[in-house]
Amino acid sequence: MNKPQSRWSSEAMTRRVKRRYAAERRFKALGLAAVLISLAFLAFLLITMTVRGAGGFSETFLTASDATDPAMVGVWGALKGSFLTIMVTMALAFPIGVLAAVYLEEFAKRNRWNDFIEVSINNLAAVPSIIFGLLGLAVFLNVMQLPRSAALVGGLTLALMTMPVIVIAGRNAIKAVPPSIRDAALGVGASKMQVVFHHVLPLALPGILTGTIIGMARALGETAPLLMIGMRAFIATPPGSVVDPATVLPVQIFLWSDEVDRAFVEKTSAAIIVLLLFMLLMNGLAIYLRNRFERRW
Repeated sequence: MNKPQSRWSSEAMTRRVKRRYAAERRFKALGLAAVLISLAFLAFLLITMTVRGAGGFSETFLTASDATDPAMVGVWGALKGSFLTIMVTMALAFPIGVLAAVYLEEFAKRNRWNDFIEVSINNLAAVPSIIFGLLGLAVFLNVMQLPRSAALVGGLTLALMTMPVIVIAGRNAIKAVPPSIRDAALGVGASKMQVVFHHVLPLALPGILTGTIIGMARALGETAPLLMIGMRAFIATPPGSVVDPATVLPVQIFLWSDEVDRAFVEKTSAAIIVLLLFMLLMNGLAIYLRNRFERRW
């Protein structure tokens, strides 16, 4: 009498291995298709903007500011406003976000109050950006009476929007540091503060910078919160400081796209190309710093 074939027999194992390899090939094919689709959309955007915006570049496009004549407009004023705004955002959001992440992950006690703070930070990261614009309008303009349409107000508003992202990324990066590093430092006599700032934070810095890159990229392309604080004004003179009236590239693109004169179509596409290059430059610098401080253990 023949015994029933075991599920671990040679033929059964061969079929299971073949199914597993087939599933892996299908997953790789889906992943490759997703990458190719993303690259295709990016290539379509770049090619379309390049074809439409090639005629928008002129000798004064990168050195002039906004104007009523499409032949005289430029992006220097908006580009400088974007740079000042993002610098204010970085100067506020990065240190405060990192310190908040360090405190919540390393020093804060686990209680209901801190659990409420953690839930609130996670919710703030998902709040629509226009809500932060309304907050900036109410606090920085109506209460604190800061100058309207200034890079300072724009940076403060974007810092509020970016901080939750940095805090969440910072906490995850700090949590990923192996506990053995903390135990070893404490074992040789280091204080809790020395453990955090001499060992944990340097190892978590690459992950923190990754979250910062994501937050800054989001802030650099935002339009809605800046429209709420008055940064859609006609600015013909580049800002000299963070308190001077200014606009940013996304808002400038929005204003030009709404112009009746069709000559602004080329200028809008050219400004989009400048914005993409500016974002690539800022992200490239952030990625270089992340890789520069990366440590392996």
